[in-house]
Parts: sequence; structure tokens; C-alpha cells
Amino acid sequence: MSAELPTPVPEKKRKIKQFEMPSVLERFEAKYTIPFSMIDDISTFISPYCSLDKYSEKSPDLFYRINSLYFDTPHFLFLQQRMRKVEKRFNMRIRSYGDHPVLPYFFEIKQRRGDIVKKYRARTDDADLQGQLQATNRRRFEDEDDKNFDNRELFARTAHRYNASPVVLVQYRRKAYFSEYDDYARVTFDLGLRYMPQNGYDPVPHEGEMSPCDVQSCFDSGCCIILELKCYTAYVPIWMIDLVKAFNLKRRSFSKYANCVRPAYSRFDSGGAFLRDPVMAEVFFDDD
Repeated sequence: MSAELPTPVPEKKRKIKQFEMPSVLERFEAKYTIPFSMIDDISTFISPYCSLDKYSEKSPDLFYRINSLYFDTPHFLFLQQRMRKVEKRFNMRIRSYGDHPVLPYFFEIKQRRGDIVKKYRARTDDADLQGQLQATNRRRFEDEDDKNFDNRELFARTAHRYNASPVVLVQYRRKAYFSEYDDYARVTFDLGLRYMPQNGYDPVPHEGEMSPCDVQSCFDSGCCIILELKCYTAYVPIWMIDLVKAFNLKRRSFSKYANCVRPAYSRFDSGGAFLRDPVMAEVFFDDD
């Protein structure tokens, strides 16, 4: 079964103000793993072009907490397609922010085709997340705009189509920059990747149940930071190209979801259910 989204109504490209996240965004993404020691040097390099986003500005150490409740199918179709490098794939998550997250939360779908990512995002101020995905309860909220409603509907229909539900909560801390000179360009540093198995619709982490991601098995040698460069698909800013050259950055793939859901379920595989299932054993324990 191929994971394919229903075709949404296209949205006009527009100039994005700093700190504003649109409901639909198509962008180019490149990931790198770097040592912690490179953060300050890269931050200095991009400072003529970028400024901190509002969440980093508010944080004493410039890093803020992001929590992502990832969904998958009963047989982990989304993970299988990620591990097999299927060109056209997507993931689903509910995102929250902060050490002690509060509303609003955000339904998000990230659709990937090669190097291009299209992100659909819908805000919700209703804590009944599961109820909002049920056909009988889906409704337009007061003052909700069409695009937000359409994206919530897209998330709900996709979850229903694939019988997708929460499987793991992933958490990390982020330092983020926005370009002040480009329509849209963003640089982020992520650290402290952690996870916990989660099959309920609760996007709030439980500190006693969080486990750190194994840096040695997930990152390149000497690295513990995920650096991401993001921009519109039409062009890559020259300063971003110069950044890659100046620091001799080597692009690589890195899936926070895949690197967290596999150890989460292998560690808590009660009774060896995954090992007894040939499909699950291939997905969770094949290191190719």
C-alpha cells in the first residue's frame, strides 16, 4: 500500500513575515549532523542575514523545547517507507511547545517528494485531540479560517484512511533563526533528542518516562546536533550555499521519528511481539 495524500487545494506563495508559520508551506530541506562546538561559529556566520525567532529570543540559553507526537499505521507503514527510502512519503504528528506544553497544539503532515517537503499545519485550541479526528465530531470552530479547517480535515481523513494513531512522543530542544532578507529561509539547531512510547492522544511528555536517543548509533562520530537549512524551493540563498562551503558540511538524512520509534518499541517489546512478526522484525531490526 503506497502512502499517498489526498490532493489539497493549492495555496498562493506569499512573503512570510518573521516568526509566522503558514498553514501550507513547500520548501527545500537539507540536514547535517555537527558537533556542539560548531553552533556558535555557524550562528556568527549567519548573523548578518538572520535573527533569532521569537521562541529562541525568550529562552535564557536560546533553545526551546519541541514535542512531536508521531502517528503510524498498525504495521508501521510510514516507518517502512522511510527506512526503504520511498521517494514519495509523508509523516503525521501533533506538535506542542515548551517543557510543560499548553494549548494551542498543531496537527501537521509533512509530505516529501525527493528533496522537496510540503508541510500542512492546523492549529487547535481544543484538548480533545482524538475527538477532533472522529468523523462524528469534526466541526469548524468559531472564527477558524478555511485553510486551518481544511488542514485539520486533511489530517483527520488521512488518519482514518490509514488507520493511523499515536506511536511515539519525540522531544528535543531547538535554536532557530529566520532570514531577514529572503522570502523564507530558516536555520535550526536541534539537540537533546528524547522519546517515549505513546499510544494515547497526549502530546505532553512525562519526564520519568523519557529516554535519551543513543547518540553513538544515530549521529556521525563526534556529532550530537542536527543542523537543518530550509528555504523556498525556487532558490537557495547564496549565504546558505556559502555556509555549507565554509564549514565543509556533509549533507545526510536524519529522521527523528525513525531514530526514536525503533528503540522505543524494541526496548519495550513486551513478549517479543515484533520479533515474531517478520514484517516488524525487518523494519525494526534491519540496520541497512
